[in-house]
Order: sequence, then C-alpha cells, then structure tokens
Amino acid sequence: MSKLSNKVTLVFWISIAISTLSVIWGTAAPDNLKLVTKTVRDYITIHFGWYYLLVVTLFVIFCIFIVISPFGKIKLGKPDESPDYSLPTWFAMLFSAGMGIGLVFWGVAEPLHHYIKNAPTAEAGTTAAMKESMKFTYFHWGIHAWAIYAMVALSLAYFKFRRGAPGLVSATLYPILGEKVRGPIGKIIDIIAIFATVVGVATTLGFGATQINGGLSYLLDIPNTFWVQLIIIGVVTVLFMFSAYTGLSKGIKYLSNANMFLALILFAGMLIVGPTLIIMNVFTDTIGQYLRDVPNMSFRLEPFNEDRNSWVQGWTVFYWAWWIAWSPFVGIFIARVSRGRTIREFLIGVLAVPSLVSFLWFAVFGMSATELDNAKEIANLATEQQLFGTLMEYPLGTILSIVALCLIGTFFITSADSATFVLGMQTTNGSLNPPKTVKFSWGLAQAGMAAILLYTGGLQGLQNALISAAFPFSIIMLLMMYSLYKALNEDRLKLKKEKQARKQEQQSEESSTSM
Repeated sequence: MSKLSNKVTLVFWISIAISTLSVIWGTAAPDNLKLVTKTVRDYITIHFGWYYLLVVTLFVIFCIFIVISPFGKIKLGKPDESPDYSLPTWFAMLFSAGMGIGLVFWGVAEPLHHYIKNAPTAEAGTTAAMKESMKFTYFHWGIHAWAIYAMVALSLAYFKFRRGAPGLVSATLYPILGEKVRGPIGKIIDIIAIFATVVGVATTLGFGATQINGGLSYLLDIPNTFWVQLIIIGVVTVLFMFSAYTGLSKGIKYLSNANMFLALILFAGMLIVGPTLIIMNVFTDTIGQYLRDVPNMSFRLEPFNEDRNSWVQGWTVFYWAWWIAWSPFVGIFIARVSRGRTIREFLIGVLAVPSLVSFLWFAVFGMSATELDNAKEIANLATEQQLFGTLMEYPLGTILSIVALCLIGTFFITSADSATFVLGMQTTNGSLNPPKTVKFSWGLAQAGMAAILLYTGGLQGLQNALISAAFPFSIIMLLMMYSLYKALNEDRLKLKKEKQARKQEQQSEESSTSM
C-alpha cells in the first residue's frame, strides 16, 4: 500500500471521484443527466461551432508550419537516441489507438448517410451527393483529426523526452505558467484532461458495444438492447484489464498488430468482392476534390441556411469535439511510443499515413454500400447494423462479418487498454509504469461511464457528453500550442548561440595557430 501511495496523486482521487459521481448521477437520475448534457451540447454547437472550426484549422496550420520550419530537425529525445519501435509497429500502435472502432463503426454509415439521407450541399441520392459523401468523410477523418492528435502528442513528447518533464498535460505549459503548473492550476488542467479522456474513450467504447450488439443482432437475431450491450461491455472490460495487466510492450503491442492483421483481411476482402474498379476510380477522383476543397470545408458554416448549418453542427462540430476529447488519451499514447524520432518525421508520419489509410478504408466500404441496389434499405437499418447489412450483400459476407466482429472486439480492447495506461500515467505524476491497481480503477471507471451514457441516451447521449467534455480542453490545447512554440523558439535561439560560440572559438584557435 505504501508503494501505491507514493505514486498516486491527488489528481487521481479527484478525477476518480468526479467519474464515479457522474456514473452515480446517471444511475440515480438518468433523465436529468440526459437533459443537462443535451442542453450543454446544444448551447456549444449553436454558439461555438465557429470556434471549433477555427481552432482545429489553426492546429492544422501550426503542424504544417512546424514540419517545414527548422524546428522539424529537433529530435524527441537525446541526439543519439533511436526510436523504440519499428515503423510498421509504430504505425500500427498509433492507428489502433487513434481511430480503431470509429473506422469500423462509421466506414459504411457515414458515406451512406450523406449520400442517401442528407448530403452536405447536393441533392440526396445524386452522383454529386455520392462524391460529396466521400469528400466530407475524408475531411472528418483525415488531416484535421490527426492534427489535433499530433498537437497534443508533440507537446507531450517534446517536454517529456527533450526536457525531462513529467508526462503530464500541465507540464507542457511550464514556459507560460512557470511553477504554477505544480500547484492548483496545474492540477485543474490535468483533471480537465483526464475527464475529457474518460468521456472520449467511454463514447468510443459505447460505439463498439452497440456495433458488436448490432452485428450479433443482424446475424444471429440476438436482441439489440442496452442489457446485451452491458454484458458486452462487461466481457470486454475483463479482457482489456487482462491485457493491461500484461503491460504496454506485450499487451498493446500484440493487440495492435492483431488489429492491423484483422483490418487488412477485412479491407482486402471487401476490396476484392466489392466493386473494385468503381472504388479505385471514385477514390482517385474524390481525393482530388478533397485536396481542392479542404480550405473551403475547413471554414464552412451556413449561418443563413438553418438546415445546412445544422448539418455542420451535427457532423463536423461533433467530430472535432470527439477528436479533441480523445486527444489527451491518443496524444499521450502516441508521445509514449514516439521517442527517438525527429519532429518532422513524427508529424509527417502522424498526419499523412493514418489519413491515407482512412481515406482508402472509407472508399472501399462507403462505395461498396452506395453501389448496392438496395442501398436505401441498408441506410434505413440501425447505424450499428449498416456495416453487416452491406457485408452480407456480397460473397463471403458471413466470413467477413465474423472478421468484422473480431476486429471491433480487438479495437475495443486496444482502445480501453491504452486508455487505462494513459489515465494511470496522468494520475501518478507521469509515471511510465503506473500501478496495476490504478489502471484497473480506471478500467472500471471507463466501463461504468460507457454503460451509463448508453443507458441515459444511447448514441445521442454519447455525442452529447462528448461535446460537453471537449470544450474546456480545447482551450488548454491552444495554450499548449503557444507554450510549445515558445519552448521550440527558445531552443532555436540557444542552439544558434551555441553554434556562434563554437564558430568564434574555432576562429580564435585558427588565429592563434597562424600567429
């Protein structure tokens, strides 16, 4: 017990208490929790949609600036350090943690919804709507999403491995807050980051549980109810806590590689049995449209068209809030596995590779759904069943559906496993090996939060809580961006002075030799 007490901080007790009280609130007064989160969500999306668009676009611009600047040469660690993981394993780990269940859940559902039910600007069901559906899906899952993760991850990795700071969100603000990061202000910052992480991960676990239930319901007629989803959450909680017990290098590494293997099977299988030529043609065409129109989409609001503006609030603002809520978790995890890489290598890897994989994924599954003769019937299925409805329309549908269920399960475990590590790290003063008791506590808290959000509002309840929790952390992210730039600039000036000093010393030695 003494060993645990030496590591656990006050932030742990406050954060776990807030999470527990939230679960108790949802259990005792589910309608009240649903009403409060909906009210907060509506207020934020209506009054601060513009804010989310500007902030996320600013993160993209900042990341691109850092890549092309001299800062890109700086290594996340000592000059002679080599990366901890090979490139394939690194990509697998950041991809599994960063998108995971979301890609499987929305791979069919989002393009199909934009095409059949509500296109961003075009008339639903038309060729223009189909192209828009792919372009805006790329927008939601591409560079903007990964710029949010990269911003947080780069700040944490830089201050942890370059300056030896604790791996805490508050520690990244030292250049602007100084010693205050070790006081109450720093603790409040860490608590906000932790609560955003709990809600963000709980939302994703809720999506995973509903889709596993949806798949079992579609394939085996198992009831699609909250209680079945609760059992799924319970079973997966036991599995990911066992994975967490084995540690980062074993559990998460093996599961991440398993994720990539299963995802590759599902992806390749759908590409082969689906409309391959159309998939590749549309992918090529819509990537060009995405690259052409990304500046316009980044700032797109329609204040004089209520229906179109509601679309932006319901989709783009929701996604930006989701990625922001996930960013403490994903950022800390990516930082943890990225020591030894240069900033330029890090940013290019984090921004480009997962984005491209996401684009290919949505092209394959989105087009396989939209090209079906009964696409409208598939679109009218429950969101969590649309993937399985699409798979069963093609050869090998049953086999691919089983692979999809296994993939959702392993993504579920990986996301929750990674989150227990990150939450444990954040509540033990940045320890890279948090006590198992702390990780288990957070595992139970995540599962409880996912269950209560599903109980109080289903998928809509998950979205409401997510947007509410993300808003305060977005402000912290802005401070992190400024703090990182200030620290990098200090390093640049320091290195410049050292270089000038060495040059002067060399010139002095040459003068002495010549005399």
